[in-house]
Amino acid sequence: MVSYRSLRGETVTEKVIEKSRFITTSRHVSCEEEASAFIAEISAKYRDATHNCHAYIYDRVGNFPRFSDDGEPQGTAGMPILEVIKNKKLFETAVVVTRYFGGIKLGAGGLVRAYSSCAAENLDAAEKVLYENCSESSYTVAYTDVDSAMRLFAETGASVLNADYSNEVIFIVAVKKSEEEDLNKALLNRLCGRVKIRKIKEYFYPFDV
Repeated sequence: MVSYRSLRGETVTEKVIEKSRFITTSRHVSCEEEASAFIAEISAKYRDATHNCHAYIYDRVGNFPRFSDDGEPQGTAGMPILEVIKNKKLFETAVVVTRYFGGIKLGAGGLVRAYSSCAAENLDAAEKVLYENCSESSYTVAYTDVDSAMRLFAETGASVLNADYSNEVIFIVAVKKSEEEDLNKALLNRLCGRVKIRKIKEYFYPFDV
């Protein structure tokens, strides 16, 4: 896979449907252990809730979907939440919809609509990132070239992960693998060759959408 969409951080939304209070929490998870820990954390936080229903996809291709109705009628909560995650084309994503029952029964169809809408509204509000194969490299420049290098990094959308100011300035930068060569050429050209470039590693990195 060249790239995939996921979430940055955690998002919490809330709404009331027919006097039932629904609190939806979503978060990026990179493995099943993280997803399980997230579910446990939210369930403990809202331990007095009537239900803590969840769904998640913990890999980058969608091979491992999981969901739970947590006591709601079968197929009315976990699966609808999971379908929303799939329809939004999100991966490494977990969603918990917490319900405090308000006294009015929604029926099977009403529950599906409630859990689906809560998940959809939450994920629409969440900050999205695009995980792409990136190249991390160090760029060593003189102090007189720092501003020019920083401007180019900003122009190209490269992410400066760290900067070490000593005799020279060493930037640790993540850039999309597909744009690595263009960045290096542009930087060499702008600084008239006054930059030392050292490739460090490649991995998937969350770039802003």
